[in-house]
Amino acid sequence: MKQTRNDVRNVAIIAHVDHGKTTLVDELLKQSGVFRENQEVAERVMDSGDIERERGITILSKNTAVMYKGTKINIIDTPGHADFGGEVERVLKMVNGVILVVDAFEGVMPQTRFVLKKALELNHPVIVCINKIDRPEARPEEIIDEVLELFIDLDANEKQLDCPFVFASAKEGTATLDLDNENGNMSPLFETILNYIPAPVGDPDAGTQVLISTIDYNEYVGRIGVGKVDNGSISVGQEVVIVNHHDPEKLQKVKVSKLYEFDGLNKTEVKEAKFGSITAISGIADIRIGDTLCSPDRPKPIPFQKISEPTIAMQFHVNDSPLAGQEGKYVTSRHLRDRLMRELNTDVSLRVEETDTTESFKVSGRGELHLSVLIENMRREGYEFSVSKAEVLYHQDEQGKKLEPMEQVYVDVPEEFSGTVIEKLSLRKGELANMRPLTGNYNRLEFSIPARGLIGYRGEFLTDTKGNGIMNSVFAGYGPFKGEIQYRKQGSLIAFEAGEAITYGLYNAQERGTLFIGPGEKVYAGMVIGQNGRGEDIELNVCKTKHLTNTRSSSADEALRLTPPRILSLEQALEFIDTDELLEITPKSLRIRKKILDPTMRKRSAMKK
Repeated sequence: MKQTRNDVRNVAIIAHVDHGKTTLVDELLKQSGVFRENQEVAERVMDSGDIERERGITILSKNTAVMYKGTKINIIDTPGHADFGGEVERVLKMVNGVILVVDAFEGVMPQTRFVLKKALELNHPVIVCINKIDRPEARPEEIIDEVLELFIDLDANEKQLDCPFVFASAKEGTATLDLDNENGNMSPLFETILNYIPAPVGDPDAGTQVLISTIDYNEYVGRIGVGKVDNGSISVGQEVVIVNHHDPEKLQKVKVSKLYEFDGLNKTEVKEAKFGSITAISGIADIRIGDTLCSPDRPKPIPFQKISEPTIAMQFHVNDSPLAGQEGKYVTSRHLRDRLMRELNTDVSLRVEETDTTESFKVSGRGELHLSVLIENMRREGYEFSVSKAEVLYHQDEQGKKLEPMEQVYVDVPEEFSGTVIEKLSLRKGELANMRPLTGNYNRLEFSIPARGLIGYRGEFLTDTKGNGIMNSVFAGYGPFKGEIQYRKQGSLIAFEAGEAITYGLYNAQERGTLFIGPGEKVYAGMVIGQNGRGEDIELNVCKTKHLTNTRSSSADEALRLTPPRILSLEQALEFIDTDELLEITPKSLRIRKKILDPTMRKRSAMKK
């Protein structure tokens, strides 16, 4: 018999990137008394990874729980970036309702539409939280209309349209239901969660059913499955079977060795978890996302949407440059393979395939950001390897026509730069679908563009808009192939011989283009040391010293002025490299190089093409 469990609420916080989800969770934790009065608390405490903290983005969804008036509220903080959309889709299966956070100035953005669409498809009730109302240019009244228009656009039903609006400033730690009445804390939001998000319903006497929605990984206990107990209960020592909706053959007997529930930021060991609880289960070696744990007598999997397919791929190679093995701790193909396979434990949207050589692996993901975060993590752990330019993954339709991944791109840009952006994106096969003015002399442009048209464009976009433009994209399915795109108009400056770069050599080289290196840096033949002002590649000798003559001394060099080199970040380097180049990655350096280092062989290969 179905029962309602009133002492629990399960809610996910969803929003576009940077609208304040994680900061909001911080405040809910603080005001529910999770931290001691005098405890030092980091900002955005849920973003526990180094990269998450530095970039101010959430990559993996995080679970936490707070107590409010005797009710346990399980809160899941989700990522906002399109590349991590797979995380959002899965997490929504664990909850009974969502809080949609919208920035009081930016309003509805592409990812707001994406996450809300997923929540409405699962028929979840939505609380709209308009955040950052303390911003000087906030426009909460207009945002209410924008949000309601979005609901109508996405075919929300009557009940979903009648959603409560909460106005908050997560930074100040305040929330209110009425813009005219200030309130000093978050209690209006807590009350709305209790009143509006339904309590979980399940059958306590039925067989166990737990759907695994996310995977955590821990060096000591291995994989930890996190999911909601839909029916019955699960206890330590219990025998269960693993079944899967998409894999009917799967039927595996296992034993539950440990159970945890969330309490604030910690996991607490429990002996049993009842229906409606969100629980973490350890001790099952090959537990996967989408698996259902059931009682052996009634194995019935819970349906689960398939995880979105990767759209972009890179080759990861063992580093074989002349400077290989000098800076990294893990350099062999075995190290590289083990590390990539380990990433598959927690990242479901990633694919790793072996290639015909043991030295290289094909790694596919949801976007450039997705793969660059993996590269940055590996680099920090001491790995040394090289990667190729990102390529998109094509599909074929029934007639054998080539299909490619398409993106919907939204650009907010000052009026004077609109023309440049439209021109650049048209060259990359983008089609302008819509253009409308925003407040403060800005325009919002909407494009439909092949995913490969965006590869390498972000850096150029920031330069073209003098850093004032905002660009967001969301995957829009597969469309017909749009034809060839020329990526880079300029060629590379290539080092002619190995050695150390010298001021005199660099001084002569800088007339040819923009340099990426300064004096004293090690170079080797075939390494890219800069960008040519023209379209072709040029080889230069930057290790050349000046010959002495009897009228000049060697110290006359000191007057040579070098322009400071352009130091590329990981993202910029990945965008810069061309199809015949590789990016060499070590814990200390990023070097761009030609795939074929020998100049004669390189010319032969170019002529064959």
